[in-house]
Amino acid sequence: MTVRIGVISLGCAKNLVNSEQMMYLIKAAGFEVSSEAEGAAAVIVNTCGFIESAKMEAIEAIIGLGRMKDEGRIGKLIVAGCLPQRYKSEMLSEIPEIDAIVGVGSFDDIVDAIKNVLEGSKKTLFLGDINEPVSETGRIITTSPAWAYLKIAEGCDNRCTYCIIPDVRGRFRSRPFGNVVNESRELAERGIKELIIVAQDVTRYGLDLYGKRSLARLLTELCDIEPLKWIRLHYLYPDEIDKELIDVIAGHDKILKYIDVPIQHIDDVILRNMRRRGTGEGIRSLLNLLRERIPGAVIRTSIIAGLPGEGEKEFWELGKFLREMKIERAGIFPYSPEEGTLAARMDRPDSDTAARRAEILCDIQSVVMDAFNKSRIGSVTEVLIEGFDGRRYYARSFAESPDVDGYISVTGNNLPLNELIDVRITGIEDGGLCAVPAGKRENE
Repeated sequence: MTVRIGVISLGCAKNLVNSEQMMYLIKAAGFEVSSEAEGAAAVIVNTCGFIESAKMEAIEAIIGLGRMKDEGRIGKLIVAGCLPQRYKSEMLSEIPEIDAIVGVGSFDDIVDAIKNVLEGSKKTLFLGDINEPVSETGRIITTSPAWAYLKIAEGCDNRCTYCIIPDVRGRFRSRPFGNVVNESRELAERGIKELIIVAQDVTRYGLDLYGKRSLARLLTELCDIEPLKWIRLHYLYPDEIDKELIDVIAGHDKILKYIDVPIQHIDDVILRNMRRRGTGEGIRSLLNLLRERIPGAVIRTSIIAGLPGEGEKEFWELGKFLREMKIERAGIFPYSPEEGTLAARMDRPDSDTAARRAEILCDIQSVVMDAFNKSRIGSVTEVLIEGFDGRRYYARSFAESPDVDGYISVTGNNLPLNELIDVRITGIEDGGLCAVPAGKRENE
């Protein structure tokens, strides 16, 4: 009888890639892999430890699994990823239900961890070097038959004062060019139509290996992969976006005109305190240049309200920026001080003020989003049909990234799942866009 191992993945897309690699290794070792915990001989929960809300989600999941273990509903419990990497042995002593922890430098050791706990070994820590070259282990794609994440680098060298990632994920390390291209080609041949390129900072790709930014070269190569239809970019740091990269994005139809540029704030003093390279004026100039060179581009960013040093003046400057720039997609979060970071020791607004300011910015952004949605009514756009909910199909266009931007509801009959079709946007319902196949009327 095959031994079943449950795998639960929390956190970001980069963490999911590591979960998919662990699943590949587990299956290759002869175990059955499942996303269900109930009845599993061992359960692995791959955690995020980046911000307070992510840590709480992970801890709640671990405690819930520990309760299942006490009730005999699962066998062993292994905690992997950023949380145990960050807190190491404390987790074993404070949560006795944990049988082993696997840090971010030891994902490739997951089979050894499973065998150890199943054989009854004492609680074990697998904490390998977080600065080792990026693992080239295979993956079991869990996202969709039509799209997948493509991680091109690991770690970060930016050392923003509010961020713990370099201490948890290590220095920035690019994957070799040929390895990335080969994986992309293999995924496309397996039916993947959209690759979502991720790293902590994709714009720095190649600097460590080749001495120069190589994302533009990589994208040009990926565009030559015939079965691949869409390439989406996440996390382009503003100070690293150069003319060559803009020209490549503008000049290739396969590269979606969806530009994810995390800026965090617009005030020069706060940017400097947070060790964000560049200035508010530089950010404005870049966004204007992107819109000029890439007509119709959808820009996404992330904003943090209540950062250290943010007074009323700096906050209202941020609100004015959102109103004026009309960024189509913005994730807005209240600042959460992270222990071990420089920013946590700086003077800052209290948590209630940060939360209130984030709510105000969200209200500003909702007006921008409503106007953007209305501007799309009547347009024809290509979408990827992802599923059917019993009443309508749900789909994404170039302007919707998975898990962050929602879906377009498409009314139609016998539409092809996991395929690209043209639709006409017909209206807005419950804040989301509605559409019909191009050439059809809404009641057909």
